[in-house]
Amino acid sequence: MLQVRDDVQGAFEVLVRRYQDRLLGVLTHLVGDQSDAEDLAQEVFLRIYRARKGYRPQAKFSTWLFTIANNLALNHLRGKGRRPAGSLDGGTESRPGLPAAERVAAAEGTASGQLRQSELEQVVREAVGMLGDDQRLAVLLNKFEDMSYAEIASVMNRSEAAVKSLLARARMELRSQLEPYLRSGQRTTS
Repeated sequence: MLQVRDDVQGAFEVLVRRYQDRLLGVLTHLVGDQSDAEDLAQEVFLRIYRARKGYRPQAKFSTWLFTIANNLALNHLRGKGRRPAGSLDGGTESRPGLPAAERVAAAEGTASGQLRQSELEQVVREAVGMLGDDQRLAVLLNKFEDMSYAEIASVMNRSEAAVKSLLARARMELRSQLEPYLRSGQRTTS
């Protein structure tokens, strides 16, 4: 980012390549729509470029990036007057089978193993999608971006204690959402 600030040729393109997939993943989870997430990611990078001359490295660049992304996502959701879109009901079908823990242990190279892994990933995505906005963001930043409590607190403009509490409540909620599936291997509709 310091090179972007100093107008080093090609630095901004490198920065975008380095962070675009991570940013898009977090935004997609936050707003629930791939197209909206792509638009918001472009806006994040546009704002970073516009603010480049005033950039001061007080925290990690990724903290600043995800702070901007979080604010844009929240404004986007407020503007739409809704929670994230997407299918959170998981459908109404219920498939008997082995418990998920055993099914995931199946050979990942087989088509059925890949299908089972894909189903588990979908169930986890749905459970994360059912969390409140703050809990979802804290989980995404902690687990998928590997941010520390202090970094998450900075992004969310909260204390570390508040972040720890958010994550603890989110873990309890995720456990209650995922436990029936992991025990029975069947999707439940909530």
